[in-house]
Amino acid sequence: MNRNPLSAVIGLGMTELRRDYTVASWQLAVEAIGLAIDDAGLTHQDIDGLLINKSPIEDLSALPMDLQDYAGLSRLNLLNVVEAEGSSMVQTLQQATMAIQSGLAKKIVCVFADTPLRPDISAAESFAIAMPMMGQTGIEVANGFYSAIAAYAMAAQRYLAVYDRTTDDFAAVAIANRQWAMLNPLAKIRKPMTLEDHHASPWLVEPLRMLDCAYPVNGSIAVVVSEASVAKDHPQPAAYIYGMGQGHAGNINRRGFQPEIETGARLAGETAYKMAGITASDVNACEFYDAFSISTLVNLEMYGFCLPGKAAEFIADNGIGPGGKLPVNTGGGHLSSYYMQGATPVSEAIMQLRNKAGERQLSQLDNMLVTGYGGRMQFHAALIMGQ
Repeated sequence: MNRNPLSAVIGLGMTELRRDYTVASWQLAVEAIGLAIDDAGLTHQDIDGLLINKSPIEDLSALPMDLQDYAGLSRLNLLNVVEAEGSSMVQTLQQATMAIQSGLAKKIVCVFADTPLRPDISAAESFAIAMPMMGQTGIEVANGFYSAIAAYAMAAQRYLAVYDRTTDDFAAVAIANRQWAMLNPLAKIRKPMTLEDHHASPWLVEPLRMLDCAYPVNGSIAVVVSEASVAKDHPQPAAYIYGMGQGHAGNINRRGFQPEIETGARLAGETAYKMAGITASDVNACEFYDAFSISTLVNLEMYGFCLPGKAAEFIADNGIGPGGKLPVNTGGGHLSSYYMQGATPVSEAIMQLRNKAGERQLSQLDNMLVTGYGGRMQFHAALIMGQ
């Protein structure tokens, strides 16, 4: 096991996460950046790197590179907008770590902001964009194939068919998320959920119900990444990065039929585990990107916790909710807590690793797996974090 950290997260800043529109994304980002810098016990003049993660549904103008000026950051050695869909926030931490390791920068802010909820448009409408799945321009629009829900419903339907499973497997994930959310004051949905509640939830795109889908909010989350050696000099406990990996499967629909669900997670996990000197069996907890309940099942399988098609059995035997052997999405994840894309698992991991998670606090956190994905689970990025 490699206990020599690659970098450390020394600051966390979160704006209020709201279900209504107040200000633009860049204004939220400026606030979160300031909060993260203050949390790290630094000044704006101490920051020499800025990595920006905008939502893929927003234009570049929502979070431009001019954010540097808006946030009051000068003389940066590193500045970039990272665009890798839902894996972007995890990738910003990876890129910050690589920059620190190479000597390019020493204290880097990574920030995500999004405002899908607007006065004249709902979150559902914001995310209702065409999914370029088939490689035939316009075919998705012509057939009403809109939003990530449609894409993930196809993957979910295939998963159920290949492995002879039922939507109760999705319910097990949603219920575990809700149990964690009930312990999290930041979570947006804290009402208890039963299997019957899941069954009563309306279909959005069969086989995915409303309770299988993420809960969008407006807000921003930022972190400060630094050299591991200086983390002890800052006021807050650090969350250390020990390993990282990426995996990019590409769009299998454009390369011919493939019967199983395959993502970039397997490669991302193998690389991250090897770098940290661990295996999946050494992981104490997981913070998955889980915009849909199917995602957690596939992640458990692809990251090596169980065989393909066996995630529901793994959950039943081991438990992923409070008191389970493998805690997963301990804040409630995207389904019950808040959908801030890759910033959701990152923020929850940092709170846990700082021992600031309140009622949901875990006791053993040597190795936490933190993931992000995009492109219908094609693009994966993973971190191994610890105390």
